[in-house]
Amino acid sequence: MDGDVITPGGITVPNAAIAWRFSRGTGPGGQGVNTTDSRVELVADLTLLEGDPESVERIRTVMGDRVRIVVATERSQLRNRETAAERLAARIDAAAIPTRRRRQTRPTTGSVAERLQTKTERGQIKARRRIPDADD
Repeated sequence: MDGDVITPGGITVPNAAIAWRFSRGTGPGGQGVNTTDSRVELVADLTLLEGDPESVERIRTVMGDRVRIVVATERSQLRNRETAAERLAARIDAAAIPTRRRRQTRPTTGSVAERLQTKTERGQIKARRRIPDADD
């Protein structure tokens, strides 16, 4: 489990950028939970990421300089470490995907007609609130 974490998108998190902490966790394991340090906390320094500079910058913009992942779902510390590394890779890949800009489109004929109809109805409601003039 020690070593670099390489995401499916090709971003590498060096081993030097990852800090592991272990503690006793809650969850599955029965009495074994009270005796084993199976809860895993992974802290990754994202300033040391290796990969495409644009992707790395996008990741750091989205996630910041550090990310913390805590896993205590499994009974085994090794499986919790594997799960934490998988979650780190998934989050990094998700942050590396560029957001698509919305291309402006023209309003449809139906939406324009509906907006104008609503404006007309609203104007009629407001006109009924007015006090009638003496001339009318």
